[in-house]
Parts: sequence; C-alpha cells; structure tokens
Amino acid sequence: MTHDHSALLAQLDALTGADSATVFAELIRTGLQALIEAEATDKLGAGRYERTATRITHRNGHRTKTVATTSGDVEVKIPKLRSGSFFPSLLERRRRIDKALYAVVMEAYVHGVSTRSVDDLVGALGVGSGISKSEVSRICAGLDAEIARFRERTLTHTSFPYVFLDATFCKVRVGAHVVSQALVVATGVSIDGTREVLGTAVGDSESFEFWREFLTNLKARGLSGVHLVISDAHSGLKAAVMQQFAGSSWQRCRVHFMRNIRASVAAKHVPPVMAAVKTIFAHTDPVEVAAQWDQVTDTFSGSFPKVAALMEAAKHDVLAFTAFEEGALAEDLVQQSDRAVEQGNQASSRRRGDLPEPGGIPAPGDRGGHRTARRMAGHPPLRLGCEHGRASGGDHRQAARYRTGCVVDRFERNSIVFTATRRSPRIP
Repeated sequence: MTHDHSALLAQLDALTGADSATVFAELIRTGLQALIEAEATDKLGAGRYERTATRITHRNGHRTKTVATTSGDVEVKIPKLRSGSFFPSLLERRRRIDKALYAVVMEAYVHGVSTRSVDDLVGALGVGSGISKSEVSRICAGLDAEIARFRERTLTHTSFPYVFLDATFCKVRVGAHVVSQALVVATGVSIDGTREVLGTAVGDSESFEFWREFLTNLKARGLSGVHLVISDAHSGLKAAVMQQFAGSSWQRCRVHFMRNIRASVAAKHVPPVMAAVKTIFAHTDPVEVAAQWDQVTDTFSGSFPKVAALMEAAKHDVLAFTAFEEGALAEDLVQQSDRAVEQGNQASSRRRGDLPEPGGIPAPGDRGGHRTARRMAGHPPLRLGCEHGRASGGDHRQAARYRTGCVVDRFERNSIVFTATRRSPRIP
C-alpha cells in the first residue's frame, strides 16, 4: 500500500510514545504490507486505480492474515482478485509464522531447547498466541534436508590420517514407548590437524554389519589416507575396522580403557591406581612409554591382579600411537578423543528430554562439532609429575599431583612412593 506524506506523518504521531516492541511490530507490519502490495501490483500489471493496457484483472478487496514474527503478532491484508488467486511469496500458505521465526525455532531446537520450552521462547518474543509442540516438530522436520546433505557430502577435499569412532545414546520416542538409540559418530583429524565430523548414523553400536555399512559409506564418500582408527574394543567394531581399513592401525580408546581400569578396583583405591597409570602417558619417547607401562603392570601384579591382567592384554592396542613418527601429535589427538562430542549431545538430551522420533537425533555437524573441537584443541597435553616422598593419611591425590613426569618406584595399598626424575616438559 502506497503511503503519501500525510499518512506517514499520521502513522508517526500514532507511534510517538509507544514502547519499542509496539514500534518494531508496526514497522514490520508496514514493511510486510508494502511488499505484499508491490507483489500484487506486479502480478496484476497495474497499481490501484491505475488504467493500463497491461492490467490482467482487478482487485476485489482484502483478506486479513495474522503473522507471528520475532517482534510479535501482526495483521496484514492480502489482496483478493476478481479472477485467479494471489498469495505473497514472502509468506507460506497455511502457516502463520514468518521465516525469521522459523529460523529461531529451528536454531533453538538444535541447541537442545525442548519443544515445550520453545513455546515459552516464542511467547517471550511477543507472539501472544504461542506455538504448539506439534508445530515445532513440523517446523524442525525442515532440518532433515540439511542433515541429509551433511551426511551425504563428499570427503575428498583432504585426507584424514586419524579417525575416531564412538557412540552416544539418546532417548527416542518410538510410537508410545521411549527407547535408547545409539548415535554413532565418526570424527576425522585432517593432515593439517583440524577436526571434522565425517558422518553419523543411528543403529546397533556393537553390530559388525552396522559398522561395516557405516564405514563403507564413509569410504564411498571419499574418506582416504586413514593411518590410525581410534575406537572402543567392541568385537564387531574392531572386525569392521580391520576389514574396511586394511593396512591401517587400530588404537583402543584411552578414555574407555581408563574406565575399564576404574571399574576393576575398589573406590578407595581408584585415585592411586589412576594416578599411576597416567604416569605412562607423561612420556613422549615410545621406548620410555613401553618401559613405564611394563613397570606399572609389574607393580600392580601383586596388589591388583585384575588391573595387571587388563593392562597386559591391552598394551599393544592402547599404545598403538607410539608407532608413528609424530608420536607426540598422535598421542595428543588420541588423548583428546571425541568423547567431547558425546558430552555435547548428552547436554542437549538432558535439556530436551526424549526426542520425538529416531530421525530427530541431531547430527553433530559443523556448528556443534567444530565448536567442541576448538575447545578441546585448546587444552594442553596432560602433564604428569609427583611429590617427593611418601603420601601420608591416604591422600593419594596430593601424592600424585600432575607436573613434569615421574616413574612409579613402588606401590602400596595405603601409600604411593614416587622416585622423581627430571624430564623435559611435553610442551614449552
């Protein structure tokens, strides 16, 4: 609708003294109405009351439509035609919220806001009528196309020497039941040291057939140059890795391995046992790492035979990174595993509760995955050290403060004796 100078001044007078929310809502309404009228004029081939040979039909009044925007509900008038139909391309049929609010709803859902809480968010933006949880789900279905493009993108732009494979579990509503579904994630570290989420899938995280299909898809999309694969020790997963990445090494995820050790000892012995195991990874030289592993294993053989047996069986798998030329870089990458991606998904799941369907499990794509990767990449490598002398009072944490590097000389149930050694710090 064309406004002359006096009409604009009258509108300005009406808004004088109004609150900012009302002003912005009126500005949006006026802008939308002007765009709708301009599009209608273009379709008709003539403006209101204009006589021209290009006119194809005439206006026949208006119909009102309430549009929910980020500044509140506004009412616009959509022109009706004597023949044919007209609907502005700026709006969507049978939907009462604008595209900007669509983006707000989808962004909130990706960041873990529950469908019910989105209604509160929309209300806070000034949309008095709110938005139903079913409508939120329909809007977020538009994310499926983006997720599909992300999962099907090519991986030929670079090589990924290091690949992490892991799974996180999300509560998903299937029909009338809430079940636990595994979302598996493949994270790659490129030749320049940057991380990238390579792919995701929902399925049985311990099934050989599932992992074979998942890894085959990654290779079909162009994954190449894999030297080391880091994952948990599930038999199906290991078998699939050996089959699909023949010639590559396999590294047992240290995070899972440390949890296995923690579960093998009583709670009161966890601090000294974990402190002793962590001293292994204070070294950067492969020979020293292996020697420290053997020494810690021998120390545990008397007091903690389960831990000693576990370490003896897992030595080659956990220390696979030491076979590489850039051992320190490989060790740092192994240490900073993609458990951070799982933690981010778990935080979203806690906020959202259960997801509406298996397809609703969010893929940790560029936004979440790269933010987590940057945070983890900023963490310095683990520095281990020791306090001189014997721990007293059973305070094993004080006796195992992490500094520059130490060797376990003797281990007892109620104390730890460290022999300090001078070693170069792992980083400047």
